[in-house]
Amino acid sequence: MANVCVVGAQWGDEGKGKIVDWLSERADVIARFQGGHNAGHTLVIDGKVFKLSLLPSGIVRPGKLSVIGNGVVLDPWAFIKEIEVLRGQGVDISPESLMLAENTPLILPLHGELDRAREESTSVAKIGTTGRGIGPAYEDKVGRRSVRVADLADPATLELRIDRLLTHHDALRRGLGLEPVDRDALLKGLSEVAPKLLEYAAPVWRVLAARRAAGARILFEGAQGALLDVDFGTYPFVTSSNTTAGMAATGTGMGPDSVDFTLGIVKAYTTRVGEGPFPAELQDETGQRLGERGHEFGTVTGRKRRCGWFDAVLVRQTCQISGVSGIALTKLDVLDTFEELKICVGYRIDGREIDYLPTASEEQARVEPIYETFEGWPGTTAGARSWSDLPAQAIKYVRRIEELIDCPVTLLSTSPERDDTILVRDPFAD
Repeated sequence: MANVCVVGAQWGDEGKGKIVDWLSERADVIARFQGGHNAGHTLVIDGKVFKLSLLPSGIVRPGKLSVIGNGVVLDPWAFIKEIEVLRGQGVDISPESLMLAENTPLILPLHGELDRAREESTSVAKIGTTGRGIGPAYEDKVGRRSVRVADLADPATLELRIDRLLTHHDALRRGLGLEPVDRDALLKGLSEVAPKLLEYAAPVWRVLAARRAAGARILFEGAQGALLDVDFGTYPFVTSSNTTAGMAATGTGMGPDSVDFTLGIVKAYTTRVGEGPFPAELQDETGQRLGERGHEFGTVTGRKRRCGWFDAVLVRQTCQISGVSGIALTKLDVLDTFEELKICVGYRIDGREIDYLPTASEEQARVEPIYETFEGWPGTTAGARSWSDLPAQAIKYVRRIEELIDCPVTLLSTSPERDDTILVRDPFAD
C-alpha cells in the first residue's frame, strides 16, 4: 500500500487539518516532518473542535502512532501544554501513541525573544513572523549550536550545549539592547521539563523503517505551505524550513523512495497571512466577503488573512516543485452564490506576459494578475458528497482548475466536517 505525503500548495491555511484527519483514519502512522508551533490545524470531529499546533493530526485517532520528526523545531513547553489540553478533551496520549525524534532541535525562550526583538527593531521589510522563535531555532540548527531532545538526558552535555548557544545569543542580544540570558534559570527550566520530553523520545528513523517494513501505511504531514518554503517561496517573506514534499524524507529520516503519493492541499481561492507579495489579492468588498465567508483568521495567531482569487500560476508552480500527484481542493463552498468568479491564469510585468512567479522579490511585488472570468453558481456546494450534488457551474470551475494547474483533483472538500468530502481517487491505493 502507498505512503502519502500531504503538503500545502499555497501560503498555508489551505485546510490541511481536515484532509490529514480524513486520511489518518486510513493510515497507521502519521509523521510530522517540519515547522514548529507556528503551524495550526483545526479538526472538527463529531462536532468537537480540536486545535493542533505541534502534534500530528492523527493524535486524536485511537490506535494510530503519531510521530514528530527531526525536521520539526519543538518548544518543550508548548508541546507539554498541547498534550495537556488534548487530554482535557478526552484524547489518550502516551509514548505508545506519540513519539518524538531524539535529534529534534528545541525552541527555547531566548529564540522567541530574539524573534520578536528583530521584528520590532526594523521599520522596513518586516517578515511578519509569529514571534514564536521558529526562525532563530532553525538558524541555531544550521549553525550547529542547537539543544536537541537527546541532550536533555545528560546534564553535563546540556550545560556544554547551553554555553555554546549563549556565546552566540548574548552577543546578538547586546546589539539589540536585551539583557544577557539567565543561564541558571534556563538550565533549571530545561531540567524540569526534560523528563516530560524524554518520555516520548525515540529513534524515529528506526521506528518508521520498521513500521514500513511491516507493511504499515505512513502519512507524512507538512505544515505551512509551499509558497512559504525557504528556497522556493516568496523569499524573504517565508518560513525558515523547507515546506515542499522533499522535506518529508530528511525531516523524518526516511529515504525519498518512502513517499508514493504526494497530495497538495489547495484552497478554491487564495489567502495569505503576514507580509509579502500576493498577486491576486483583493483589497475590496469581494476580498472582505471571501474572508468573512471563509472565517479567514489564523488558527494559532488569530491574525486576519489576506484574501484573493484562485491563482493557477502559483499552484501549478508549487505542484511541479513538490511533485504533486493530485490535489485536495478545499473550501469550495465559500464561493457559493458569487455571481462572478475569477482565476489568475498568468502575470504581466513590464509589458510582457509570463506564466510563473519570478524569483526576485522586487519583481514578485510588481507582477499584475491576468484573469479569466467565470459565471458563479446560485446553488450550494456545502455538504456535497458526490459530483451529482454539485451545481454544474461548480464542476466547470473545478475542471478548469485541473486544466490550468496540470494536476487532477483527488479529493474535494465542501465543508469543515470530515465526511463532507468527495473522493475521486484514494491516495493510499496507489
